[in-house]
Amino acid sequence: MKVNEALQPISWLAGRWSTKEGHGSYPNINDFSYHEDLEFICIGQPMFNFLSLSKHPEKQTPMHQERGFLRIKPGTNELAFVVSHNFGLTSLEEGTCDPEKKEIVLETVNVNRMSFAKPPVVKKFKRIIKLIAPDVLEVTLFMETDNTELAQHLKAVYKKVDE
Repeated sequence: MKVNEALQPISWLAGRWSTKEGHGSYPNINDFSYHEDLEFICIGQPMFNFLSLSKHPEKQTPMHQERGFLRIKPGTNELAFVVSHNFGLTSLEEGTCDPEKKEIVLETVNVNRMSFAKPPVVKKFKRIIKLIAPDVLEVTLFMETDNTELAQHLKAVYKKVDE
């Protein structure tokens, strides 16, 4: 996949990724597993179009979906990640990438939710995306709600499916 020149510091992210099983936990819920497919596709602009589809590992029923854009400020390592979640939330996360470590760290700048989204209210995310081998990606998501301090919520290792 050809990516915009501005995306070179994070070009390793391009393509489709899949995990057999991710793990979720949070202080007030039972631990769970999930299967997830990620997609970071460049259509020529200085950003990746992002898609995440999660489903139950046994039943294959949908669990969660995210769509958005991971944008880089050209000539820098500064990133902005705009994400829309299917449970009625949009988030703007900003951060940086470390091209040497092949790691991205993003934290919430803004969260908005629809008026009838179910509680608890999500207040913050922290997302760490890192390439741990040439075709292996690890994503860790931390979450804070109005009931719980920032805590690890999701962690998964993905294998590159294709470019």
